[in-house]
Amino acid sequence: MRITICGSIAFYKEMESARDKLVKQGHLVKIPELGFEVSKEIGGGKNVYLGQYIENNGGIDAFPANHAIWKIKKEAIVDHFSKIDWCDAILVVNHDKRGIKGYVGGNTLIEIGVAFYLKKKIYILNPVSSELSYKQEIMGMDPVVIGNELRI
Repeated sequence: MRITICGSIAFYKEMESARDKLVKQGHLVKIPELGFEVSKEIGGGKNVYLGQYIENNGGIDAFPANHAIWKIKKEAIVDHFSKIDWCDAILVVNHDKRGIKGYVGGNTLIEIGVAFYLKKKIYILNPVSSELSYKQEIMGMDPVVIGNELRI
């Protein structure tokens, strides 16, 4: 099966581990890109993790709507959406983050929505926290909670 892993970049090591386990089971697996090249015009010219770059340079509000960083973010989103289009199923890696068990962030929520719209099977590692205001939307997309066993 072709599987695309989704989740917060804070869980990147866990995504790599899940990828390795799934590949050993015979699946083809894609994960998000960790770094993207920040252009020289915005002080880059190197690959960086976008979230960290934004945080280290004044936070989200330091970058107005027309700033070049948002073009890079858009490309990152489109890149991962293409991986969701390629796959048969997604696996959402959702560990604890910011004191929330089964954390699913905004970007992951839209990735789940794309998978749902494209009629992809949706697997999720851990139950989704009731602290998330959009838990009902996630549950309405019929994810299968599989736990850390990673049997798909």
